[in-house]
Amino acid sequence: MPTITAVHPLRAVEGGRITLLGSDFPVDTLTSLLVGDAPARVTFASPSRVVIAIPSDVEGGRIPMKVPGAPRETTYVAIGTRWATGLHQVDNPAFDRAGNLYVTYSGSRGQEAPVSIFRVISRETREPFAHGIVNPTSLAFGPDGRLYVSSRFEGAVYRVNEDGSHEQAASDLGVACGIAFDADGAMYVGDRSGTIFRLRGSEAQAFATIPASVAAFHLAMSPSQELFVTAPTLNAYDYVYRITRDGDVRTLPSPLGRPQGLAFGPDGHLYVVDALSGCSGVYRFSALDQEPELVVAGVGLVGIAFGPSGEMVVTSAETAYRFD
Repeated sequence: MPTITAVHPLRAVEGGRITLLGSDFPVDTLTSLLVGDAPARVTFASPSRVVIAIPSDVEGGRIPMKVPGAPRETTYVAIGTRWATGLHQVDNPAFDRAGNLYVTYSGSRGQEAPVSIFRVISRETREPFAHGIVNPTSLAFGPDGRLYVSSRFEGAVYRVNEDGSHEQAASDLGVACGIAFDADGAMYVGDRSGTIFRLRGSEAQAFATIPASVAAFHLAMSPSQELFVTAPTLNAYDYVYRITRDGDVRTLPSPLGRPQGLAFGPDGHLYVVDALSGCSGVYRFSALDQEPELVVAGVGLVGIAFGPSGEMVVTSAETAYRFD
């Protein structure tokens, strides 16, 4: 009789690969497993290990998985709920204090899309929030409670008011990407050409230098006020950068395939999106000097954010998925 002993990871979005460990799996006849009511394709099978791809028609939530021929052998996986679609997200989304989610339609280079930023107030209920920002790239809420957004095309950062109107907060920042704030209110902006800027008011100073990126710089400030940066290149693997308060650049010892969005969770741990095909998803660094653990399986993910109630949202370029 087939037996399931473990599932890894326990969370996934459509396309993500889930591994079931156990014994006596029927390899010769096992072509799919049921995830809820939907058949999930088996991509690898052995008597003790089965890998499946989560189908696109599975509803979000805590979903049962069943092995054919073993009706009493059921396990569960958390599937991310599609929270918003029709996006063009190139970095992390952002939550406000009320739990509303802000996402972008970034567009191709130089394109001013009809809507720059959407606000998602509930599942699949998005509303236009800001217009007129060319290539909105990175989002972050500042200590003043207002949303800041970078424009990689203009090399600028805009401060967005509650009604969606905006004014330029800083300029001359190169290919402006990631944004983060420290406890003193200073803003950090990544120029993907290689510079991390620190701004107090509108005055920008070079804070640190790292290798240029082919995609974007993604920034996150740790609880201990160290700045963490990802900058994907054409290398087979890239490291996550760890920058001290004095601007000293170090790297975490465990590289990832194509690290992109990153954030610190309510547990204080660092979560990093890895977009490398075949093992993509969200990795958690429970200890910064140890190998990270895959905690969300997904394909083509780029961003991650945590809400005020501990909810987690991960995004692909087109879709935001929510885990409660």
